[in-house]
Amino acid sequence: MRLLFIGDIIGRPGREVISHELPRLRDHLKTDFVIANGENAAGGFGLTRAIAAELFATGIDCITTGNHWADQREILTYIDDEDRILRPRNYPSGVPGKGAGLYETCSGQRILVLNLMGRVFMDALDDPFAAAEAELGSCPLGEGADAIVIDIHAEASSEKMAMAHFCDGRASLVVGTHTHIPTADAQIFPGGTAYQSDAGGCCDYDSVIGMEKYEPVQRFTRKMNGGRFAPASGPGTLCGVFVETGANGLATRIEPVRVGGRLKQALPEL
Repeated sequence: MRLLFIGDIIGRPGREVISHELPRLRDHLKTDFVIANGENAAGGFGLTRAIAAELFATGIDCITTGNHWADQREILTYIDDEDRILRPRNYPSGVPGKGAGLYETCSGQRILVLNLMGRVFMDALDDPFAAAEAELGSCPLGEGADAIVIDIHAEASSEKMAMAHFCDGRASLVVGTHTHIPTADAQIFPGGTAYQSDAGGCCDYDSVIGMEKYEPVQRFTRKMNGGRFAPASGPGTLCGVFVETGANGLATRIEPVRVGGRLKQALPEL
């Protein structure tokens, strides 16, 4: 199976680069399934119904989220009815939405997508490792699903890497989101699970992690809050990872993807 995971989509520049580049990418990479983190798609904070529909129309099959998933309160009115949008699985019981979904590709293959959120330097949620164990136990790779992708939305790279080792041999891909910077550690672990600490953001990189520079710089240098963060408005770069799996659902290849904008381009060849 050929899978494309796209990192955090940040505001209009992120959406525009997705709209411009993703149809071509899907055709070039012959993808079977595309997942994107959309928690920053609406002005940098949250996700609306209209923007979700816009993203699905570009060829995204499933949207994961993170700590900003409910910043646009309207999502609470439709997330229970939209199976293609996930919020972190380790939120307390009773919270709207779900944290995992089993989907079918056009060729009939089954893919489990699991959305988790870390706890180091973040909210004190339920244990993400216990949540991963529960989902992997109820839908094992090769039995319940032909591929399994885990989005670990976390601040600490150590927590992300620990999750990948915890799931090694039981998932096709464990990939980090949240820090908006593509890392250079794409690899396949000994058990066959592909990993990258952060897929990066889909945003204008003449910025501070996708946001206009002035306000973050002022907060660091003057220790004063001068206003709201806003997405930087220049050309965006689409960042993500491309993974191929074998018959057993484990990874045989992982490659970074970077197209558009100002970062050095990286386009896998088949």
